[in-house]
Amino acid sequence: MLNIQKISNLKEINGLKQQYFAQSTAPLDGMWHFGFAPMSAHFGFYENEKLVGYCCINSEGYLLQFYLAPTANIEIKELFTLIIQGNSSAIGEIKGAFVSTAEPQYLSLCLDTSPSFKVNALMYEQNKSIVFTPHERIEMTLAQQEQLDEFVEFAIAAIGAPKEWLTSYYGNLIKRKELWGYWQNDKMVATGECRLFDEFQCGYADLGMIVAQSERGKGFATSILSFLSEHAESKGLKAICSTESGNIAAQKP
Repeated sequence: MLNIQKISNLKEINGLKQQYFAQSTAPLDGMWHFGFAPMSAHFGFYENEKLVGYCCINSEGYLLQFYLAPTANIEIKELFTLIIQGNSSAIGEIKGAFVSTAEPQYLSLCLDTSPSFKVNALMYEQNKSIVFTPHERIEMTLAQQEQLDEFVEFAIAAIGAPKEWLTSYYGNLIKRKELWGYWQNDKMVATGECRLFDEFQCGYADLGMIVAQSERGKGFATSILSFLSEHAESKGLKAICSTESGNIAAQKP
């Protein structure tokens, strides 16, 4: 008999998460899986009190991760359909799902049970054969704890992200020495992130950046990407990053 329970200690599913990432055909977006997922609700699937899978659902009711071990007795599509149709009393209503094309099993389940889909983001992996247009080299400054409020207010103004989430997210990046800023005339004009992976996808660094709206189109993004890529390379890591599907400018080399 299958039992679905909310998980309070995420370390309980570390082994399953390892299997989840191992079955992907390409690196997964670090912002989703190491930024949004840890702050979302996790539910474990138990058969005779043995943990055989889990799912992750954000506060808006969207499924972010879904994994069932091959050793489970329940059929995976049966379980997925039960959850996505809101028939689990432990989980409740599900509005939809976010899934990568690098997750073939999870993607197949979503396509089989969803009436529609749309592309949300595009994922990129560093390719040494690509030569970028020459650009100005800049040096970014590693963020310090006392600058947390400044980084949060900058991001709120630039992209409108929630303050509570940004405070937690940036605070963690600062602690891990993975957040940089760039100032002109004592005014912050851009931020850069080089997120490293502790347990999963250890050979990659996930890059991210924000440029002030007033400074976009001036080449800052290319310079920041170069800085972050060099930092990743210095650690022996391959850089990956993602862009929203509608951000055409960010998709050009």
